[in-house]
Amino acid sequence: MPPTDAELAVTAAEAGAAVVRARFGADLDRVDKGGGDFATTADLEAEAAIAAVLRAARPHDAIAGEEGGRTGPAGAERTWLVDPLCGTLNFAAGTMAVAVNVALRAGGRTVAAAVADPFAARVYCTEGPLAPSARTTLVDLNLDPPYPNAPAIRVAALLTNPAFEARFRPRVLSTTLALAWVATGDRAAYLTDGDLRDSVHFAAGIALCEAAGCVVTDLRGAPVLTGDGGLLAAADAATHAELLAMLP
Repeated sequence: MPPTDAELAVTAAEAGAAVVRARFGADLDRVDKGGGDFATTADLEAEAAIAAVLRAARPHDAIAGEEGGRTGPAGAERTWLVDPLCGTLNFAAGTMAVAVNVALRAGGRTVAAAVADPFAARVYCTEGPLAPSARTTLVDLNLDPPYPNAPAIRVAALLTNPAFEARFRPRVLSTTLALAWVATGDRAAYLTDGDLRDSVHFAAGIALCEAAGCVVTDLRGAPVLTGDGGLLAAADAATHAELLAMLP
């Protein structure tokens, strides 16, 4: 029996994670992407491993990879969004805070997704188990630019907000692994600015949060993935409302 889309997403994410683990600590070539961004050999090889799994099981689907762009049949109704190594700068600096993201978009929505944590040997999937909770009071803030909503809204401003200081404990993590943690109750919320439309970086994590029943909007409380409004994903409605009210 062929795997379900969710099962395939897990298998593909595991294939990418295996490459990331194997390459950790190695002397890797870098590919300059401009603006201070770069990819490493690990990014490229992990994406190739993920794509090989997807093509073998779903040859009629397209693949949109962060490094290789869109490949596959023209006009395909289904597209896999692949971020083979979210947190490349962390990885290159010898920090294990990274994620491997695989998500399937079809009919204008994400229908299956998996996020792998290569170094914790964990894979989070839209088919669970997921159990969001705000009990930790930990809130992850992504402070990487660009900031399309500044100066009107700045996620970083929460760090000096007395109400935020009294209620939550901030964490700064430049990888979308934090979205998986919101879905599982390891984090109360996650915030980032940016344009998230069909983003290979965020699609899988957002899908996990939505599958878990988290409250997911942009930084103004509007539907996410409709523009450059950023992202606020919270474990529950009360936490979401508190954070939304604290944003400048």
